[in-house]
Formats: sequence, C-alpha cells, structure tokens
Amino acid sequence: MSQADDGSKDGTGFEDGPQGGGAAAGEGEVTFAEPELVEPDPLEVAKAEAQKFREQLLRTAADFDNFRKRSRREVEDASRKGKETTVKELLPVFDNLERALTSADNAPDVKSVADGLRMIVRQFGTTLEKIGIKRVQSVGKPFDPSQHEAIQQIESAEVPPGCVVAEVQPGYMLGDQLLRAAMVVVSKGAPGGEESPGEEPAN
Repeated sequence: MSQADDGSKDGTGFEDGPQGGGAAAGEGEVTFAEPELVEPDPLEVAKAEAQKFREQLLRTAADFDNFRKRSRREVEDASRKGKETTVKELLPVFDNLERALTSADNAPDVKSVADGLRMIVRQFGTTLEKIGIKRVQSVGKPFDPSQHEAIQQIESAEVPPGCVVAEVQPGYMLGDQLLRAAMVVVSKGAPGGEESPGEEPAN
C-alpha cells in the first residue's frame, strides 16, 4: 500500500471527511411562515351581537314581569290588610247596634233606646278616629269649598255672611284627603244687610 493511500485514511480505515467534521452551512435550519390573519365576517359578528342583545332583552323582560307581579301582590296584600283592620274596628259597633235593636223591643220607654243609640254613635265616632277618619268641622266656620258643599243660602242675623249656618250631612277626612264633603247651609247675613262677598246683588 502506498504512502498516499495511508494519508487518505485514518487509523480506522475510513476516509477523513471535510475539515471541521461539521455539516455544511445552512443544513438543518427550519423556517416558519407567519400565520395569515383572517378578518372576521362582519355578518357573523352582527349576528352574535344581535343574539347577545336579544338574550339581554329577554332577561330584562322577565325581570320586569316578575317585578310587576310582585308589586301587584304587595298592593293587594296591603289593601286586604287595610280592609281587615277597618272591619275589625267596626265590628264592635255593629254588634252594639244589633244589641240595641234587640233591647228596643223590651225597652220601658223611648228615652232608654235613644240613650243606647247615642252611646253607639259616640263609639262609632271614636272608632273612625282610631282608623284616621275625622269629621269635617262645619257649623259656624267660614264656608270652605274644598270641604263644604253649599246646598242653600239663607239670611241669618246670628251667623256672619259666608259662614255655615247648619250642616245637613257631615263630611269626613282621611288624613289630608277628603272622603266626603259636608253638605251645608250658608249664611247670607242679616235680612236687608250686605250681600256675601262675590255674590251679585239680586234684581
């Protein structure tokens, strides 16, 4: 074997590779392509938004319906409780009226029946005040169109013009609310005197 052949092989009998023993430049490198950006479909976006708003609207409508039903129940309960309270207060008065009618058949005189009725009327007035109902003050008071309803005007030397002479039917207030106006007779003043304010002279 020649010396040249010996130089071309190493001690293992294999030929030497290129100097450095490394791979050629550029071998083994991986190149990644940038991902392509896809624009969202405007129609699909609009559909998704519409669906979201629809669900919100349905939830809001359901909440409002529940609130309306709950409010109606609360109003009905309050009205029922108010009626129960009023009836419970009035029942004793009704009981006494029935007793008075039963006693009237065996009453020794009319006066005893009248006294019993007066007692019941006082009890009824007290009961009305307990539930917040008060009688409108009328006789001797200046005529008040917000509480009085004039059904007649008469001459009176005792009562000043424009004031109430008599009460035909009482009026009642529930707190500041007028339940029923009092029907009253109003004074025009003394006979031959001056006319009431705002009243045109008679021909």
